[in-house]
Amino acid sequence: MSQQPHSVSGVTYQHAGHDYFAKRQLTRHAGAFALWGLGVAAVISGDFSGWNLGIAEAGWGGLVVATVVIGLMYLFMIFSISEMSASMPHTGGAYSFARSAMGPWGGYVTGVAETIEYVFTTAVVGVFSSLYADAILSDVFDISWPLWVWMLIFYVIFVGLNTAGAAVSFRFAIIIAILSLLVLAIFAVTALFSGRLSTDNLFDIAPESGGSTFLPFGIGGVLLALPFAIWFFLGIEELPLAAEETHTPQQDIPKGSIAGLLTLFVSAGLVLVLNPMVVGAEAISASGEPILDGFRVIFPDSSIAAILSLFALTGLIASFQGIMFAAGRNVYSLSRAGYYPQFLSLTGARKTPYVALLLTAVVGMLAVIVVPNVLGQDNVTFAGSLLNMAVFGAVIAYVLQMVSFVLLRRKHPDVERPYKSPTGVWGAIVAGLLAAVALVILFLNEAYRDPVIWIAGFFLVAILWFALVGRNQLVLSPEEEFAVTGGKHGHPEKEGYAVTEDEEESGKVEYFPPSG
Repeated sequence: MSQQPHSVSGVTYQHAGHDYFAKRQLTRHAGAFALWGLGVAAVISGDFSGWNLGIAEAGWGGLVVATVVIGLMYLFMIFSISEMSASMPHTGGAYSFARSAMGPWGGYVTGVAETIEYVFTTAVVGVFSSLYADAILSDVFDISWPLWVWMLIFYVIFVGLNTAGAAVSFRFAIIIAILSLLVLAIFAVTALFSGRLSTDNLFDIAPESGGSTFLPFGIGGVLLALPFAIWFFLGIEELPLAAEETHTPQQDIPKGSIAGLLTLFVSAGLVLVLNPMVVGAEAISASGEPILDGFRVIFPDSSIAAILSLFALTGLIASFQGIMFAAGRNVYSLSRAGYYPQFLSLTGARKTPYVALLLTAVVGMLAVIVVPNVLGQDNVTFAGSLLNMAVFGAVIAYVLQMVSFVLLRRKHPDVERPYKSPTGVWGAIVAGLLAAVALVILFLNEAYRDPVIWIAGFFLVAILWFALVGRNQLVLSPEEEFAVTGGKHGHPEKEGYAVTEDEEESGKVEYFPPSG
């Protein structure tokens, strides 16, 4: 690419060069098993906290219905995302898909939505981790610390872990995912043999007028429970963000994503049935630590519950690390392409995006300090607010990714697709429509409407910033190369970086129309 900037599609590309990308390098460490571990680790906290708040909206039966619907949405969506990630193995993930399908504006809007998803998901997982940790500390030592202290501890630890190198992150993800699943297995076995299980506990919420024992708040409650059902699976779609740190992303990302989702189906089913059967639907619907409450019922008047719950904390820790990984890579990829300030994509000696990771931690801490004080919420309700803010970003990204899938099938029918979705276009349409319904529902729940409106306002401000500033600072990162060249370039695993710039500078090919 010539040293002069080039304008196309309402944006301007600046010259970057090989030195630019040399300061923004990642290294390849992961295979399908490591990606499975990263995906499960990122999501598994949804089995330990958050999902249960949906029972307050819909009763146990209503949350079951909502979870089945959302489970189908994720199945169809993961099929579609796996196809796109195999064709476009870039760290950009959702932004990359939308960039090729809908141009720079579509890519940016999708990328910002995913930034909101991962930054606020990390924060809400941190809140639930803090509630668990503080409850254990209180049970054992009769000591309690403020929420912000716990959050600061977790952010410091896991920013450090994620900046230690990709190899460390992937190894930790595998170990912590297995430990988390083991804890859930222990909970399931002890619950089954505890003598405390009762189907009556599932239906102990008195139905409202027009409701039933199974659906105490009617169909409307099922709709309000959709965002909480999403919490069982939110984050499994992050694996394309690890594409440039995976040995064979075309094969490994689909394998890791599908295997991870199937694992989550099993774990969510066990928790959704057994935890309320032990504790009771009404009691668990407002709990900040439902697995801990389950252990307390199974082992009353015993320190065993606190010890087992200490292990249960691993599930939340797993997701804190896994989602922080995604938040860092999302910000890194958008910054490397110039959509965000470019210094955010710098990588250190260990080839990790340390600046992006620090930024996501700072934003998460600010949310923890500001939001509950402004809203006057207790910790559990505040966690629900953060959850809905994260889901807001997630479902927008889901809708736009499914639109991208349909457009890419039509726009680039001949692009190599090492993996093809078994549900094709119709699966993407169904998943996109369900995500759109969930987006509308977020604004209908009065308990969490204000924080959702706030994050929607931030989303609009971010779009305005791009219109005024960001669109004139783009760089031909792999995601942009793929889109600009129609898939000819933008394959870092095969050809490295800045290939399109080199061809433009040599005069071999002209990808941009002549200026003036």
